Amino acid sequence: MLRIFKLYLSAGMLFLCFGLANASKLDPDSIIEWWNIPYPKSFDVSALKQQNFIRVDGNQFVDDKGKPFTFRGMNIASPDKLIKQGQWKKSLFKELKDWGVNTIRLPVHPIGWRMSGKENYIGLIDEAVLWANDLGIYLILDWHSIGYLPDGLFQHPMYKTDIQETFEFWQYISARYKNVPTIAVYEIFNEPTDIGGKAGSADWLEWKALNEQIIDLIYAHDKHVIPLVAGFNWAYDLTQVKAHPIERDGIAYASHPYPQKAKPNPRTKEAVFENWTKVWGYVSETYPMIATELGWVKEGGFGAHIPVIDDGSYGPWIIEYMEARNISWTAWCFDPEWSPTMIHDWSFTPTQQGKFFKQVLQSYN
Repeated sequence: MLRIFKLYLSAGMLFLCFGLANASKLDPDSIIEWWNIPYPKSFDVSALKQQNFIRVDGNQFVDDKGKPFTFRGMNIASPDKLIKQGQWKKSLFKELKDWGVNTIRLPVHPIGWRMSGKENYIGLIDEAVLWANDLGIYLILDWHSIGYLPDGLFQHPMYKTDIQETFEFWQYISARYKNVPTIAVYEIFNEPTDIGGKAGSADWLEWKALNEQIIDLIYAHDKHVIPLVAGFNWAYDLTQVKAHPIERDGIAYASHPYPQKAKPNPRTKEAVFENWTKVWGYVSETYPMIATELGWVKEGGFGAHIPVIDDGSYGPWIIEYMEARNISWTAWCFDPEWSPTMIHDWSFTPTQQGKFFKQVLQSYN
């Protein structure tokens, strides 16, 4: 046994001596000067036009003068997808402005954030800020994951993240864009769900505590932004808020009330409204709300899938419901591939729901 130990010791010393002898032969240019990496810089707000900060006042959003404000707009596809397809350009934002939006929701997929590299992705978000600010549009920045973050289980690999990465994302973002009025809302997590037990077991008190930690982190850098918290069942169910609301000031709640989420029988407008009020709409009586995803496609249409299939009656219903309760909204999605789509192509030919929402948005102007 002693002999074997001596052999290992001799081999180790030989390896160490070899390493030391060859250390000086390393190419100095191959060494990364980690000690000279600069600290992240905040966005230069002097490059922006004057734009009101939007804040929370009771159960509504208001501008700098206390005038009520409602976010109304569209989702677009992730910036890294759009730049890959040659569609990431200011003219896209200009088209949305012509449709009547005052808000654009930017989904950032965790996989895209990692694969693009945060420096490259920040460059895209910087462009979005400049374009939106120039056009008088607000942005909702959304960490676009689906699953139950505390369990680390997700619906698809594109949504895979973890608590550490999520904290680091919001730390970086809130430091980068502090005091930037154009990014009005941070949507902390897109669609929390345990996928019917396939992603663990969602617990509201656990989810509440995690969101409060992230809000504290965001506020440590920037108190001018509005954190947005989603409920369970793919961001549809906010029933737990009644007993256990988020205990932080200045926040709002998100819902994704797609048409097949409400399942009354018979399916009348009154019955659907009753379901919406019970599950999520009641929150708007106390807190500001944004339906950050909504939309539909007819059965058999492009990308038709549960829960977005509808005959078209949903459109007028959801607008009537939200307007009566001063609920903000951003419809999904101003992209010809991500269903339910607003456009058929990059000539911006509107789909059925695209025509509807375009008409609604333009009516406010």
